[in-house]
Amino acid sequence: MVTAIRAVKKNCGVVFFSYLSVAMAAGWTILWIIAFAGVTEETIDCAEINGEIVCQEVNGGIYFAMLLSYFFTHQVIQNTIHVVIAGVVGTWWFAPDDASSCCSAGIFGSIKRALTTSFGSICFGSLLVAVIQALRTLADNNRGDGEGNMLLCLVSCILGCLEGMLEYFNKWAFIYVGVYGYGYIEAGESVIHLFKNRGWEAVIADNLVGSVLNIVSAISGLLAGAVGVILATTTDWFDANDGVDGRITSFVLGLIIGLVLTSIALSSIASGVNAVIVLFAEAPAEFEQHHPELSRKMRDTWQSCYPGINIG
Repeated sequence: MVTAIRAVKKNCGVVFFSYLSVAMAAGWTILWIIAFAGVTEETIDCAEINGEIVCQEVNGGIYFAMLLSYFFTHQVIQNTIHVVIAGVVGTWWFAPDDASSCCSAGIFGSIKRALTTSFGSICFGSLLVAVIQALRTLADNNRGDGEGNMLLCLVSCILGCLEGMLEYFNKWAFIYVGVYGYGYIEAGESVIHLFKNRGWEAVIADNLVGSVLNIVSAISGLLAGAVGVILATTTDWFDANDGVDGRITSFVLGLIIGLVLTSIALSSIASGVNAVIVLFAEAPAEFEQHHPELSRKMRDTWQSCYPGINIG
């Protein structure tokens, strides 16, 4: 994680790209809600039958298409950020002179590759997950008290497992897409072969960085909420009559803002950590050449934790 933080800190402009992408995702969500409301209004037919208003539900095919478009777009945005950060870390790893400033050439080069030559791979991997997410949402929404409830519950469970497996696979495959520009299938095969050949499955399984970053995000959110309470108490943001309610509102707003902003920034670190793990397995010699101090610390730490690990 120290290495990933160093790489992202040297290219802090990539964090601003992450914030911009999240803003795009929020805008897409608002647009999708408006579009879905319009489609629902146009496709639902209501008629009076025996004195009661009966409405026909949205066509399943249209509903699936709308869900697919929503999940697919969000997956593309999320995976594009992941690929961009992997590309930046890769440039910093192999050619640090090109990735050592806020708006370095490595950042713009990685963004360009992600939105052009690698965009097809990003879309393909994103589509696989989006289809499963849309099907799972349909299954969950159609669950009721009828005879098919148990079957739909089983289908939803299976789709949930498939979704988790694909997202885990994509997390590592897109590192190769971002660093080397591989196609999606080739990238996935390369990652699997790399860790199998070196016996690094345990390292991936024990990767607790995500949990640590989640804890940091939660702490940051609570601190931001506390700041909100202090501001509400010491300023005239709320009337005196608001009392506890005003402080609660300030805390909730601060908590949400703190969580969102911190999570976006730390997601860049998480993607950087994944890139570092792959690159350390794939190209340790280049790391030693360009970043000898970090390389020695990383080797010593990993050897102490995994004495039998194979580091080239």
